Amino acid sequence: MDEKNFVLIMAAVLLLILFVSVAALLLRKGRRRTDLFEDMEGHEFEYFCADLLKQKGFVDVEVTKGSGDYGVDILAEKEGVTYAIQCKRYKAPVGVKAIQEAYAGRDYYDRMVGVVMTNQYFTAPAVEAAGKLKILLWDGGYLESMMEEDVRK
Repeated sequence: MDEKNFVLIMAAVLLLILFVSVAALLLRKGRRRTDLFEDMEGHEFEYFCADLLKQKGFVDVEVTKGSGDYGVDILAEKEGVTYAIQCKRYKAPVGVKAIQEAYAGRDYYDRMVGVVMTNQYFTAPAVEAAGKLKILLWDGGYLESMMEEDVRK
């Protein structure tokens, strides 16, 4: 084997090692976030979200009672803006029903902003409905970024 072929083979091996390492790191990072919520019950997730909101400067954060909450799990305020937040800990993307619940709950509790907060992402119809109904969507990526900000501080 000549020197040129040897260098090409070594470069290919190093690139493969780099690719596998990066892929493993990304999988581990994604798995950590998923694992964190996997064992939580829905009500535990609501309290987790409420605590996170408090850390982010929200005040008067209140987890509503489980049934008869009119589609809202958390009531909160930040900088004079009042929020009605629907929390969804799902294993699949969140659909339109959650958007409708946040919309109804926002009006029932007379809040300025309705939000659906989830560990997942949203279906295309849910995103469209949220746009029309003026509901904020805080997906798993946004939730993760909120958590990472606290880790960096």
